[in-house]
Amino acid sequence: MNIAIVFAGGSGVRMGAGVPKQFLEINGRPIIIHTLQLFQYHGEIDKIYLSVLSDYIPYMEELVEEYRLRKVARILPGGDTAQDSIYNALKMAEAENPADSIVLIHDGVRPFVSYDVISRNIGGVRKNGNAITCTPCYETILISESGGTVKEVPFRKETFAAQAPQSFYLKDIIAAHDAVRKTETRYENMVDACTMIRSLGITAHMVEGNRGNIKVTTPEDVYMFRALLQYKENEQAFGLGITNRIETRMSRAKEQKSSLTEEGEQG
Repeated sequence: MNIAIVFAGGSGVRMGAGVPKQFLEINGRPIIIHTLQLFQYHGEIDKIYLSVLSDYIPYMEELVEEYRLRKVARILPGGDTAQDSIYNALKMAEAENPADSIVLIHDGVRPFVSYDVISRNIGGVRKNGNAITCTPCYETILISESGGTVKEVPFRKETFAAQAPQSFYLKDIIAAHDAVRKTETRYENMVDACTMIRSLGITAHMVEGNRGNIKVTTPEDVYMFRALLQYKENEQAFGLGITNRIETRMSRAKEQKSSLTEEGEQG
């Protein structure tokens, strides 16, 4: 059983919009629907558990029905923190599914993760027990304690940006949550599941992500997401034809080269 745990309980303060960012409409659909459809239409995903703001559950139920998101098994109220929201969804999944199910924890406002990355997460868990989606950092990363002076500059080749999904066996990630929840600080500074398991001394295994897998948090991110959608639409409309023509020409050139080589050898 492969399960997507999608958390979308943010209030959208940084967005400055009148509604939570996950419900902003881009190209006629709320961002959360763009995200959920990735898992709805992925052949390896069996179920989706969704955590949203309590007040928005009725609206979310209408959206699920409108967009025929048949894999959505439950819509749950969010908790005090993102990790509380995820934990609520994980516990519901635990009550209804085998303990060795694979869960992919994903942010509801990351609507552009590729199908390949979803598959790599599932394969990564089967191989290593967990999978953390990452991309190499192309900019220099600075370490600073004060926010005013640079303490350390790590080698760029050793820096990566963690994204989502972050994936685990259901029983393992619940055990990690239970261990953290017993500590005095609980989820303090636990920005994601990767941070959580590393705090427990568990090795985190990386899988390659896609560069367009942005988190829509600010108005600038909305413009970027719109541009990515436009790019995807153009690629679907024109890209396959261009790719086919290039591949055909390359194949012909290879055949011609091979033919000339054979003629030369015969001569």
